[in-house]
Amino acid sequence: MPAELTVFIVDDDASVRDSLALMLGLSGYRTALFGDAEAFLTAWQPGWAGCVIADLRLPGRTGVELQAELKARGSRLPFVIITAHGDVPTARAAFHADAIDFLEKPFDHGQLRNAIERAFSLEGRRLQRAAEVALLDSLTARERDVLEQAAQGLHAKEIAAKLGISPRTVEVHKSRIMEKLGVRNIAELVRFALSKDVRDP
Repeated sequence: MPAELTVFIVDDDASVRDSLALMLGLSGYRTALFGDAEAFLTAWQPGWAGCVIADLRLPGRTGVELQAELKARGSRLPFVIITAHGDVPTARAAFHADAIDFLEKPFDHGQLRNAIERAFSLEGRRLQRAAEVALLDSLTARERDVLEQAAQGLHAKEIAAKLGISPRTVEVHKSRIMEKLGVRNIAELVRFALSKDVRDP
């Protein structure tokens, strides 16, 4: 699993926090522990990645309220809500806020690991998309123009004619684009361009 992914455990019961951290640590997960929602929100950073396991009933904000607050702050951290007092309306609220799962205590550790893996899979795709967007953002306006034309299957002379530059300049731009995007050939360059909206930075 990517090293930057962390399981953030938010539970006011120290024994639950410690047992989950031990179990997950033995399974190879990196964990961070918090006793309530406020402690988590105080420490939270926008760059955090992984998933949150939050108890439903916490001092102050509930696990679902923590989930809603993070979403309002622009965080896309996936949530797994755990509780000893589950009910249908609360579960519905958690899923409405895009919770990965809602587990009633005592839950099977295999269920929890499966939920974490689903969350990490979502996070992996999100981080990959963010990295690709960052690569596209590294292109100059002219390089983006060249990439857009290349994605339409135009050759250097055709691109040069459309953009009013020389074919040699087009080739220089293509070389720089390939270096920035980490692709090895024109086919990979075109595939990358077709999978992204290069016209909308």
